[in-house]
Amino acid sequence: MILKKTGILALFIFLVSSLAYSGESEEKHHEEINGHEKFEPGPFIMDHILDSYDWHVATFGETHISIPLPVILISKHSGFHIFLSSKFHHGHSSYKNFEIASEGEFKGKVVELLEDGSYYLPFDISITKNVAAILFTLILISWLFISIANKYKKNTSSAPTGMQNALEPFILFVRDDIARPAIGEKKYERFMPYLLSIFFFIFISNLMGLIPFPPFGANVTGNIAVTFVLALFTFIITTFVGNKYYWKHIFWPDGVPVWLKIPPIMPMVELIGVFTKPFVLMVRLFANIAAGHIIVLGFFSLIFIFGNMNVGTGYAVSVGSVAFAIFMTMLELLVAIIQALVFTLLSAIYFGMAVEEHH
Repeated sequence: MILKKTGILALFIFLVSSLAYSGESEEKHHEEINGHEKFEPGPFIMDHILDSYDWHVATFGETHISIPLPVILISKHSGFHIFLSSKFHHGHSSYKNFEIASEGEFKGKVVELLEDGSYYLPFDISITKNVAAILFTLILISWLFISIANKYKKNTSSAPTGMQNALEPFILFVRDDIARPAIGEKKYERFMPYLLSIFFFIFISNLMGLIPFPPFGANVTGNIAVTFVLALFTFIITTFVGNKYYWKHIFWPDGVPVWLKIPPIMPMVELIGVFTKPFVLMVRLFANIAAGHIIVLGFFSLIFIFGNMNVGTGYAVSVGSVAFAIFMTMLELLVAIIQALVFTLLSAIYFGMAVEEHH
């Protein structure tokens, strides 16, 4: 089974000391004041951590270099449409009455301009930057671990070498230090494929998000929609594998006075806990990864904020800003592995609670 024995090879760390101001949208990031451009850090930071319909590479003056991605739309008014995001010219033009909304409730989404002047939100299944990064991560993981699994089958009696040797410690750590203690010796194996899958998906996605050029640099695990789906998988598995003792503990917990067991006191509290556990999983991963990217971009923004005041001040501040940004990037490397471990560990604990036998 894919990812039954998985791991991760230590990746080379690319620290970029100058995430040069991209100016992805001149009117969004700065405005003309007394002949000087005013840098706006808010739009600059949000444009980098949010999803987009193209993959930005670099900006030279007013020239934007980006990789266009497929826009796939289903409209009840005009039917099925598929085209490249380059048709929007970085959000500055429309194509077949479709455009990227720059304001309002549909800001950042593709909308269709109708004949009466109103906007309609079509069903959007486009390959955005985050979707492309997820597909790339899944292909990478599948290729990596299928090839390693085949080597295990061919060399059953010999010691692992190369990639196998690098990955095996991670596999054994998830098995022996997370799954076995949290779930139990008898039942941990059935959950190993899922635990290893989410561990390496989160870990690799976190690392890829720190490398600021395609096909890396996407803020996958810093997108709450992605962490919501991961937490939802954990919730569904926990709910369906829960035995009678698990549900009995929720609706009639042991060690609690009878008057507290009567609904809606303790049963309601326990039932709320069933939903808050995956919610905490979702928010913790999203908040930690997104916050790290925001802080790094914030340090770089200081260069341009002070540079607007005085060029010399901007150069002086740049030394400290780059130093702190590098420090934060190193800290994000630690957070990348910690958040993968925490998400996997808590999922294993929830599974262990669901399948635990009554003593």
